Amino acid sequence: MNALIVIDVQQSFLHRPYFRDEELPAFLAKLQSLIDRCRRREIPVLQIFHQDESQGPSGAFSRHSGWVATLPQLDIDPAAVFYKQVHSAMFGRSSTGETLEQWLRAHGVEHVIVSGIRTEQCCETTARHAYDLGFEVTYAIDATLTFPMTTRAGRSVSTAELREHTELVLADRFAKVMPAEAVSI
Repeated sequence: MNALIVIDVQQSFLHRPYFRDEELPAFLAKLQSLIDRCRRREIPVLQIFHQDESQGPSGAFSRHSGWVATLPQLDIDPAAVFYKQVHSAMFGRSSTGETLEQWLRAHGVEHVIVSGIRTEQCCETTARHAYDLGFEVTYAIDATLTFPMTTRAGRSVSTAELREHTELVLADRFAKVMPAEAVSI
């Protein structure tokens, strides 16, 4: 059985200094199409939110900020919701304390499709972790979003370079990496 994992597609990112919206519409269109395809096939869609209280109640990822909420452009209606404080969604917990891994195993899921924000961080970490736990992993590369980064040496790294690196390190090792429209549901 398959499940779609939607990681950190939340309003918190709109309040971070590195946020860029140039790629947001295309990302949301690819992700929404993937969600809709899963719904039609009755594949569970699981939503993960990142929470971090280290910057106090007004921090972008604080549960008190009001920004740990789905981006308004996305129609998701998840089968279950999990909250995490680390990069891997596999450690996410539901309101009852069940981990994402426990939920997947209890529902007979053997194959996960990874999507969300940020490509090279929480999405990539989740793909590696899920693979190490024995799940088959598909990484929907264009249904992930990231933002440009700057190296310590001052070199700017584009979103295209970050996606290319993620594909390089995951493909044929930890996941099948492909465009969302090519994902078998």
